[in-house]
Amino acid sequence: MSFSLRHTSRRRARLASEFLLLILGTHGHALARPANSTKLLNKRDQTFLQDLTYRCFLYFWEQADPNTGLVLDRARVNGQPEPGFHRSMASISATGFGLTALCIGAEKGWIPESMAHQRVRSSLEFLANHVPTVHGWYYHWLDRTTGERMVQSEVSSIDTALLLAGVLTVRERYARDREIRDLADLIYHRVDFHWMLNGDPYLLSHGWTPERGFLHSRWDNYSELTILYLLAVGSPLHPIDPRSWYAWRRPILNYDGYSYVSGGPLFTHQYSHAWVDFRNRRDDEPSGLDYFLNSVVATRATREFCIQLNKAFPDSYSKEIWGVSASDSAHGYLAWGEPQVGPILDGTLVPSAAGGSLMFTPRICLEALQNMKARFGGRIFGRYGFVDAFNPSTGWVDPDVIAEDLGITLLSAENLRSGMVWRWFMRNPSIRRSLNDVHLYRVTLARKAWWRARRLSRSLGSRDR
Repeated sequence: MSFSLRHTSRRRARLASEFLLLILGTHGHALARPANSTKLLNKRDQTFLQDLTYRCFLYFWEQADPNTGLVLDRARVNGQPEPGFHRSMASISATGFGLTALCIGAEKGWIPESMAHQRVRSSLEFLANHVPTVHGWYYHWLDRTTGERMVQSEVSSIDTALLLAGVLTVRERYARDREIRDLADLIYHRVDFHWMLNGDPYLLSHGWTPERGFLHSRWDNYSELTILYLLAVGSPLHPIDPRSWYAWRRPILNYDGYSYVSGGPLFTHQYSHAWVDFRNRRDDEPSGLDYFLNSVVATRATREFCIQLNKAFPDSYSKEIWGVSASDSAHGYLAWGEPQVGPILDGTLVPSAAGGSLMFTPRICLEALQNMKARFGGRIFGRYGFVDAFNPSTGWVDPDVIAEDLGITLLSAENLRSGMVWRWFMRNPSIRRSLNDVHLYRVTLARKAWWRARRLSRSLGSRDR
């Protein structure tokens, strides 16, 4: 992956300046330690993030069943339940975000430590002993109070992986509680990753249903899959071949001078990073991919994509207000947001696009979120923070919030502020072993600065010739 720059001295100068700041650890904090991240934030930023993240946390406290810990997939932005079957439909991935949210809430003092501790323990006990699984894998949608499968959903590999991320986070946050450690190990260790290969030597299936068997699609293209493969390679009892890491494609997307690996909307560049600390790590050759820097570039390309749409949707997109990713829309849920790919945008704004990238590009993301709130106020900001999506061009405002979008905003903001989620999750020995097995090399500060400077110099030089 490399930068490819436009024929403008302004763009070259700006990117060169940003790159130098990255090396120094003062912008984007690709090389900075988590504890230094707060230096990037002024008092207004801190106050805004404190309010936003508390509201996001509140969703996971109020919309989880207090006995099972299962978290509703969505709710009204004012806290009221959804009508119909959505009223009781929990998401297993939302529950993974919810377990992590409990750790953040306890650490911040938003709830008493004893209450968070008890909720974590009861949640793991229910997941381990009462929720039906298939070879250790969980169904995507569950009844919040009983744990039973809903709407004939699939056994989902990626949603189980996001659940496991939360399970392993609480394992380390509450490492002194032997019951929590044992329950977390039981949930993770029994997942049969070999079974999900369905005969392929390297590539995992998207899932399985009792009615149709394995789903046709495999995780064979860059996306949020990185956390799934790291969990699979690092599994203590059912590991897959480390060569699986290099079996999936890393397609390059070129957009308006930005060149980066991409396989979908912006959330695909965010979810795994919520737990896995990819900073200062890159693939073995020939990939050589720097995942953190790749997500920085993807975020900036998404912003540029929105800016380019300003003429078509002047009420929606600008340098100050931007953000598109998979989300609700006036026409249902759409996986849009990748520049020049997928459904055509209609002026819809998605706050979690900027919220989920706070850990990558804090300044432009904070600016977008703060300006959204200042301009549209209570129309789009409520009990749980921002609505999932809204369209200033048409006046449509989503009445809902979606758990995963609140979750990625909460975790990304906390990684920006303190790096706590990264620290908890990365303590797991299985994850550290997996990173070594797939040869995700840790690059020293000096070597990384030299390596990036060399690539940037080549890119700038080729454009100047």
